Amino acid sequence: MTPVAWLVFIGAALLEVGGDAMIRKGLHKASLFFIITGFLILGCYGMTVNIVKWDFSRLLGVYVAIFALISVLFGLLVFRETISVSTWAGLAIIMLGGMVIQFGS
Repeated sequence: MTPVAWLVFIGAALLEVGGDAMIRKGLHKASLFFIITGFLILGCYGMTVNIVKWDFSRLLGVYVAIFALISVLFGLLVFRETISVSTWAGLAIIMLGGMVIQFGS
């Protein structure tokens, strides 16, 4: 995977997780502003992730691994959640699956 693809996927994951977090905050605080902002950010995610010119299945297969990593880190660092061992183990499995998709034939 090229450095540009890594940057695009990381940026897309940050947009997707951030957009979802905004919607979550909007729903919990009954704030239409946060909900609409979250929708707009999620739209930007969709545009960003598709910049990489790969087959759709490979694109999203590899992206899901990066998204999962960013999601767990976001929960840990932003929401101050305690991440369970089973979540870390599941993340490792997802990351391994992403590598199989990326480096497989």
